[in-house]
Amino acid sequence: MLEFQYVKDDAALQALVAQYQQSAMLVLDTEFVRTRTYYARLGLIQAYDGKTLALIDPLEINDLSPFWALLTNPAILKLVHSCSEDLEVFARYGKVQPAPLFDSQIAAALAGMGHGLGYAKLVEECLGEQLDKGESRTDWIKRPLTDAQLQYAANDVFYLYRLYPQLVEKLTNQGRMAWVLEEGVRLTEGRLDSPCADTAYLKVKNAFQLTQKQLAYLKVLAAWRLERALDRDLALGFVIKDHALIALAKKPPKSMSDLLKITELSEHEKRIHGKDILKVLQKADLQNLPEPLDVIALRSGYKQAFKAVKTELTEICDNLAIPAELFCSKRHIHEFLEYRWQGNSGELPLLMQGWRGALAAERLAVLELE
Repeated sequence: MLEFQYVKDDAALQALVAQYQQSAMLVLDTEFVRTRTYYARLGLIQAYDGKTLALIDPLEINDLSPFWALLTNPAILKLVHSCSEDLEVFARYGKVQPAPLFDSQIAAALAGMGHGLGYAKLVEECLGEQLDKGESRTDWIKRPLTDAQLQYAANDVFYLYRLYPQLVEKLTNQGRMAWVLEEGVRLTEGRLDSPCADTAYLKVKNAFQLTQKQLAYLKVLAAWRLERALDRDLALGFVIKDHALIALAKKPPKSMSDLLKITELSEHEKRIHGKDILKVLQKADLQNLPEPLDVIALRSGYKQAFKAVKTELTEICDNLAIPAELFCSKRHIHEFLEYRWQGNSGELPLLMQGWRGALAAERLAVLELE
């Protein structure tokens, strides 16, 4: 049984933070619940500096600001595993992002241990320990938490602290420690930005299928959906799903009878949102149409260009035992091709920045992609 300190009042948190401020490294994890909500509901924060393992109860503590301030201390390395959702929680509740940041899943990938290793698998490979994941579906908002739930939560930071030295040794021997820290910076970029209603339509699946006029309708619909989701703390799909927005934009109804004929809308959506949808569609600015969405995959010569870039980058990955999924995702290649086809203008693509650029920029620059 792991020993831990259960922190549930402001004074205990302040004392804990004062101790952690003297530490060189802090392991972090969060437990949360999200089923239908736009934002995750934070249920527990785990922290461990090698001396004190703390389970911090955000439902009991009035002022978490000392802890949020701790995350920005540049002298303390923050160690996490597969932290995307944790970063979302920190942004939502603390308006902060941890820095410097070391993600052990990325570290394992760059150390040649495989892409996307789960925490339990990483612990097993590094430490030979098998973790009990039986509490992974816990309702972390419900109180009191059981001993089994608390032990499960404590395990998530205890073993990560123990396996960290092995990852560092592997990365140091390969000269890749700086790569992981660079990825940590990249992971936190833009996390504190508020959701933007004006550009929400760009994230709707299959928006590229629409004409400019249809995009104008989609733009107001997506903005309305986002505002409704934020107002009610609902996941976007629980307001209206993407395919229904596309159907509405393609053939915008002018009356309730028209709207009732749209099969992509559920009966519940028609009943709850029908009148609002008709009002929103009337706000579409048809005099200032959005720019057409340039879908790079539809361009002539795309397949050949993509294959040429992918082949070049895969060779680099194979030679260095770097997962291609991390080094050169499809999105990364698209970003590079757009840059090249715009005459090497605009923002420098990720494949030509930092550690990726050091490995790939020269080879990519001489590729003939016309």
